[in-house]
Amino acid sequence: MSENNSINNNEQLALDDGRRVKVLSPGMMVFKRFIRNKLAIAGIIILAFMFAFSFLGGLISPYRQDQVFYKIDSANKEFASAVVNTEYRFLTRDGSQLSTLVRANFSRVVKDAGDEGVSFEADGAAWSVQRLAEGFFGIGTAKQLGTVTLLGKIADVKADPGEEISDAVKDAALKAAKSGVDSFEVDGQSYMLTKGKAKSYTLGTVSEAALASLLNYDVHDSADTATVAAYAFRRAAELALRNGEKRFEADGAAYTLDAADEDSGVIYREGEDAPIATVSNVIVNPVTAGSFLAMDYKAAVAKAIDEKQTAFEYVNAEGETEKHTIRMRGNNYIVYTEQQTYLIDMYAAPSLSHPLGTDDHGMDVLTRLMYGGRISLMVGFVVMLLENLIGIIIGGVSGYFGGWVDTLLMRFVDLFNSIPYYPMMIIAGAIMDAFEVPPYTRIFLLMAIMGIMGWTGVARVVRGQILSLREQDFMVATEATGIRVSRRIFKHLVPNVMPLLIVQATMGLGGIILTEATLSFLGLGIKYPLASWGSIINAASNIYVMTNFWYIWIPAGVLIVLTVLGFNFVGDGLRDAFDPKMKR
Repeated sequence: MSENNSINNNEQLALDDGRRVKVLSPGMMVFKRFIRNKLAIAGIIILAFMFAFSFLGGLISPYRQDQVFYKIDSANKEFASAVVNTEYRFLTRDGSQLSTLVRANFSRVVKDAGDEGVSFEADGAAWSVQRLAEGFFGIGTAKQLGTVTLLGKIADVKADPGEEISDAVKDAALKAAKSGVDSFEVDGQSYMLTKGKAKSYTLGTVSEAALASLLNYDVHDSADTATVAAYAFRRAAELALRNGEKRFEADGAAYTLDAADEDSGVIYREGEDAPIATVSNVIVNPVTAGSFLAMDYKAAVAKAIDEKQTAFEYVNAEGETEKHTIRMRGNNYIVYTEQQTYLIDMYAAPSLSHPLGTDDHGMDVLTRLMYGGRISLMVGFVVMLLENLIGIIIGGVSGYFGGWVDTLLMRFVDLFNSIPYYPMMIIAGAIMDAFEVPPYTRIFLLMAIMGIMGWTGVARVVRGQILSLREQDFMVATEATGIRVSRRIFKHLVPNVMPLLIVQATMGLGGIILTEATLSFLGLGIKYPLASWGSIINAASNIYVMTNFWYIWIPAGVLIVLTVLGFNFVGDGLRDAFDPKMKR
């Protein structure tokens, strides 16, 4: 008897698996089935890593997602440009003006200007061109004094009323007219002959109104700008340079001239060591607007060009020796030198500071992946919730009421299913681009559009399940007890559909993330400076990037694959766990 009691006690203590499961709650049964699925556990681990990587990684990263990195690079870059001037520069005396027509006529007749000069008419006035030196001309206006007539052996000079002409001027005028000379000088005064009818000429005095020169004057100090730009200074300085003189005077001041040749030199105030201007026929300008080139540097460039050198050295203000090279480009000389500049550190290789390198904007790829994961996962969950919310409401109402309500709502679902998804997304993306929607606003609009376009599948699933559940006994009991319709649907019917919805939502999350990645890859999704995994892969749309910078796009692709696999594994595990036919 005691032996039989012992056997019964042992049987009660050693419950088999079947008897143990019967005493577990439904939730615990689902949980135990789920954790037995190794793929589901692997999916949970993958998703836990993805969430930690995306939401915690950005907090510990030392960089911002939009932080641009720079590098210091030394390259032989354009520093200055130079040209040997062949266009005349005009300087007018105070109170005088040279119109475009006068300048054009000057350029036309200057080739014929001999030592005696030539004349032309423009703007209703007579003009005289006098060669002061090689490449340096005086342009004057004439005041009529009288007329010169040559008729055979008869030669006569007649003064206009109110004018007087000296005998010396008359003799010089007759001699010039017979010789065919347009201008002449008497006692330092210039005169001009302008041919009229037959053998008659108009005689007039010439008053210098402007200078035309091929040389360029660069001021060393802005305080000397007015002095160097003065008419008398320019005339005296250039004549001294052309004539090889070491000293000249202008406006009561004395200056010294250190000339390298007849086309270049440095001007000083007499008794001072600091130069006030450099004169040269070479015009040197910086490549970068607003940059300043020292006068001695311009002189070094001009000297190198004059001596036909292809390279020269220059000692800068810090005492450093710089090497410069000169290359021809058309009619210009381009001066190059080694320069250190800040450049965006694009496509930098993986390193300790940037484990996955930098992208085409010079941003840290690893940090962009972390922040991009936030966007991709957030879009997946928000769109999934929005789809399920709309789908549960439409499907629940349709399945419960049936009849014409069901028909109407299902035709509404068919209408949504007939709308092409990607063309609509392309149109929406184009509209947001046209209105320049801010990046953060664009995210929410994108999630709303994806949710509104993707709820129809959930509605059909909920409708089908509720159609089968509404005829069961527990629903008859709810109707008999007088529970209102909304409570019957959302308190008693929908919770019985939730296991299936959870499985479908979990498996659909991966698809939503892939859709967002596809839209971002096509340029319709997340916009710079925000990042998502799809927009990061978009950098690989260039075949050069795809083949040479694997670290830009492969990590983002791997993260998408792992995340989608993780959600699919969890979805499969939940489906098996909720299945009552699963083996215990």
